[in-house]
Amino acid sequence: MSRLGVGFIGSGFNARFHMQGWVGVRDADILGVWSPDEKGAKSAAAYCRQLHVGECKAYRNIEQMVADPAIDAIWLCGPNHARVENVEAIVDVIKRGKGQLKGIACEKPLARNVAEAKRVKQLVDSVGLKTGYLENQLFAPHVEAGKKLIWARGAATTGRPYLARAAEEHSGPHSPWFWMGQLQGGGVLNDMMCHSALVVRHLLTRPGEPLSSVKPVKVTGHIASLKWSRPAYVKKLKQSMGPQVNYAKAPSEDFASVMIEFETAEGHRVIGEASTSWSFVGAGLRLSAELLGPEYSMKWNSLDSGLQLFFSREVTGRAGEDLVEKQNAEQGVMPVVPQEYIAYGYTDEDRHFVNVFLGREEPLLTFEDGLDVVKMLMTAYQSAESGKTLAFPPRGIETFKPQVAQGTWKP
Repeated sequence: MSRLGVGFIGSGFNARFHMQGWVGVRDADILGVWSPDEKGAKSAAAYCRQLHVGECKAYRNIEQMVADPAIDAIWLCGPNHARVENVEAIVDVIKRGKGQLKGIACEKPLARNVAEAKRVKQLVDSVGLKTGYLENQLFAPHVEAGKKLIWARGAATTGRPYLARAAEEHSGPHSPWFWMGQLQGGGVLNDMMCHSALVVRHLLTRPGEPLSSVKPVKVTGHIASLKWSRPAYVKKLKQSMGPQVNYAKAPSEDFASVMIEFETAEGHRVIGEASTSWSFVGAGLRLSAELLGPEYSMKWNSLDSGLQLFFSREVTGRAGEDLVEKQNAEQGVMPVVPQEYIAYGYTDEDRHFVNVFLGREEPLLTFEDGLDVVKMLMTAYQSAESGKTLAFPPRGIETFKPQVAQGTWKP
């Protein structure tokens, strides 16, 4: 094949980041979108056509899109609670001989828990599809450039890095289901630690070697509800997200941290520290990473963009996100992240997996990696609930469901 036809499951915020990023993707067109929100699917298809990334159309159902000979691969960007159902629908079409897909790429996390993640992987393996685990931050240009230079110059002369840090912080998700532990599978740990836990492992892994060469052996997790379970913010959350999001009765964590001790292939012990927050107060989404070794270090902060604007009190207008994702203010000194889809890694990520499904490259991340991430997240929850550091993987991880996901967690 020389060109890939791609269909999207999901039409929301995340899917549209990929669609923006597709402007920089060659040899592939976005030709279809399906969403349970028919209006959203039609809007997303029109958005793709507006961006000139494909003659996209909205499909009535998943089966119709997968069965269309024009669709060669699926980008799965729907909500966590629909993940297994969506994959079952895809695989059923293929097993009935009506779909000719080359691959499927799935957004983070692969699933809400280990049992669901294994089910997703088994389903896709049963029809022999190539897989791609969509983790955009590994493809962020600053992360990739920093890692290559650190390993080529610092590690090559003074020894491998031994400490990596990563964080993702903002003021909270866009859609109600993210806030609901029983639908999303947890709180901020499940939603965003999937990024940060994988970033630290990636930075500590020698370029060209698999992630498995840096093996997690111990995990210490901590979760807390710092902001959104306070009465004033419980009320605010209900007003903005609807009465079904009630943090007085069923809160999710809005802060999480994890320390992961890894063992390298050479027998070294190295450390990854990661933190995530829905209670961050700042200009907007902040991504950051650090890597330290014997005689060197690197650091990245997405809000250090090099571009700032200032608006006085006299400048008023509608709230928006035209300066940075999850923008929290419209006045004062504001950092701007131009072309966020590039800065956050979406373009390079999507280009890579298009090439994978066209048979040009080997995948940097597969559903096996996505399953490993879910195991680390569930271990962090298990550690937080027990108040103990746990050996990885801990006993019972295959069937474990966090208290947050069960609606029984009390901060």
